[in-house]
Amino acid sequence: MSQIHQNRRFMQCPPFKEAMSKSDQSKGVPPPPFGRPAKGELIALPPFEGAQTVPLYMDLLDRRRSKRKFAETPMTQAQLAFMLWSAQGIQAPRDKVATLRPAPSGGARHPFETYIVIRAVDGLAPGLYRYLPAENMGEKRCSIERFGELPDAEKISAMLMEQSWAAKAPIVLFYSCVPYKGEWRYAELSHRVMLIDLGHVGQNAMLSAAALGLGSCCMAAYNQQLCDEALGFDGLDEYTVYAVAVGTPQE
Repeated sequence: MSQIHQNRRFMQCPPFKEAMSKSDQSKGVPPPPFGRPAKGELIALPPFEGAQTVPLYMDLLDRRRSKRKFAETPMTQAQLAFMLWSAQGIQAPRDKVATLRPAPSGGARHPFETYIVIRAVDGLAPGLYRYLPAENMGEKRCSIERFGELPDAEKISAMLMEQSWAAKAPIVLFYSCVPYKGEWRYAELSHRVMLIDLGHVGQNAMLSAAALGLGSCCMAAYNQQLCDEALGFDGLDEYTVYAVAVGTPQE
């Protein structure tokens, strides 16, 4: 069977009951934590209510377009907080094994973590940051932590397969996958579901950017090794799966 045919089969829906019967959840193994614990000083971002400038859903759909040219205008911390929460914020826990969030996820597993390359956000030093949604569970607030220096534009461009325009954005969101979060429930059938979930996250991010009057562009092309190394992933238990550049579009 050719690789194309294998990939087509991968996209098709397999019998889930068989996989769930041999998952770690079915064996009584405790679930993985909702999110990574903080390692450094928490930075509380301001409330983001009122940050949206495009409230009508129809207008959001009209405005949602990929933007690859960004003005030098910095983003605000409230805009950053809304971008983070609207894709991955934890609204409530469910049965102590899952979380409810703005973006849907199969089995409410939400197997992703959010990292941010910040170049220009008012009041925040440029650098590498991580979103910690479990710190503000049930609240419309966000906490982040800084864990590294800002890579230079050449390095960011190399991480994103020489898409140099992305290195000029005020922020680039990098989504990583922690696969065991999905595998715990769906075993070997979890990976197809997680890829579907990734599309939900990306759409939420792009609609949220439009709601803030910003532009964005999702990127599935990136250098796996460079991104994983820069963000501190081992490439097995956590690895880069998506990137979204966000900023004020240059008209």
